[in-house]
Amino acid sequence: MDREKRMRAWIRAEVMLLFIMMGAFLLRETGRTESMEQAVVTATSAAGKDYIKWVDFTVSYEALCQAYDWDVDTFDTEHHVEWIPLLAYAAARTGGEFDKKALKILNETAEKLAEGEAEIETLTKDMKYYPYYLEAYSAALGGLVGEYEAEVIGEDGQSTWQKKYGLKGYCPIARGFDYTHYDDFGAGRSYGYKRRHLGHDMMGLVGVPIIAVESGTVEALGWNQYGGWRIGIRSFDNKRYYYYAHLRQNYPYAEGLEEGSVVTAGDVIGYMGHTGYSTTENVNNIEVTHLHWGLELVFDEEQKESDNEIWIDVYPLTCFLAKHTQEVQKVEGTREWIRTTKIREF
Repeated sequence: MDREKRMRAWIRAEVMLLFIMMGAFLLRETGRTESMEQAVVTATSAAGKDYIKWVDFTVSYEALCQAYDWDVDTFDTEHHVEWIPLLAYAAARTGGEFDKKALKILNETAEKLAEGEAEIETLTKDMKYYPYYLEAYSAALGGLVGEYEAEVIGEDGQSTWQKKYGLKGYCPIARGFDYTHYDDFGAGRSYGYKRRHLGHDMMGLVGVPIIAVESGTVEALGWNQYGGWRIGIRSFDNKRYYYYAHLRQNYPYAEGLEEGSVVTAGDVIGYMGHTGYSTTENVNNIEVTHLHWGLELVFDEEQKESDNEIWIDVYPLTCFLAKHTQEVQKVEGTREWIRTTKIREF
C-alpha cells in the first residue's frame, strides 16, 4: 500500500513538473513573440512618418562569416547570394536566434539560391517578419560589403588600382597593434547616472591609431564629459552613426580632421587614450586605456539624439571586421600615423 501511495505521489510530481516545464516554454515563446511584435511595430513621428523603433542585433560572428563567404563566392555568377537578405531570411525563420539551427538554415538556403533552385523573393513573400529583418540588417551592415578599388604598390614604388569585391569596412584598430576585448555590451555604468554600456571597448596602449570603420562625414568632434575626446561619423546613407570615444589626451585626432570632414573607410581618424568622465576638457579620468566604439542605427532623424536611440551590440561585428585591417606608417617627426594604401569606392 505504501509502495502504491509512493508511486501515485511520484506520478503526480512528474505530471506537475511536466506542466511547469511546458508553462516555462510557453512563457519564453510568448515573450519572444511579444519582443518581435515590439520590434516590428513602428513609431509615428509628429510628421506622420513610420520607422523602426527597436532593433536587437543578435547576428553571431559565425553567421556573419558564413553569409559573407556565400556572398563573395557567388559574386559575378548567375545566382549571386547576397549576405544581408540571407541573414534576414535565417532570422525570420528562427525569430532572430542565430544558433546551430539558424546556421543550418542559412547554409542550406544559400546552397539552393546559388544553384538556382530557389529565389529569395519567392522564399520570403509570405514571411511576416522578413521585411523588418531586411531593413534592420541593411541599416546595420549596409556599407560594409561591395565593389571597390584597392591601391596596390608595385616593386617600383608605383601604385595601381585593382578592382575588388568583398569587405570594405575595417577593424577600428590599425594592423599590427595589439588589443584585448570581450562582449561588454549592456554592462552597468555609473558615472553621472546609472546606465547600460551601449558600445564596445577595445583595450590597448595610448596612441594606437584608430581607423574609420566605414566611409562617411564627421558629424561630431570635440569634448564630451562621458566620452572624453570623441568623434562621430555618419555613413553616407545616414543609417549608421559611428562613435569613437576616450581618445588621446592633448593629441586626440588625425591632423586636419574637423566637423564636416569626409573620411574614407580605413583612414586614420584618431588615437587611443583614456580621456573622459570629467566636465573639464582634456582630462584622463578613465582608468583603463581603451577605444570605446559604438554603432547607432538611425531610421528617422527624430531618433538620432533622443530617448529612443538604437545602439546595437557590435562585439560579433568587431570580430568579423578583424578580417580586414589597415596597415599604417608613422609620419617622421610628428605624432601622426597615416594609411599605407588607399581604397576608392563606387
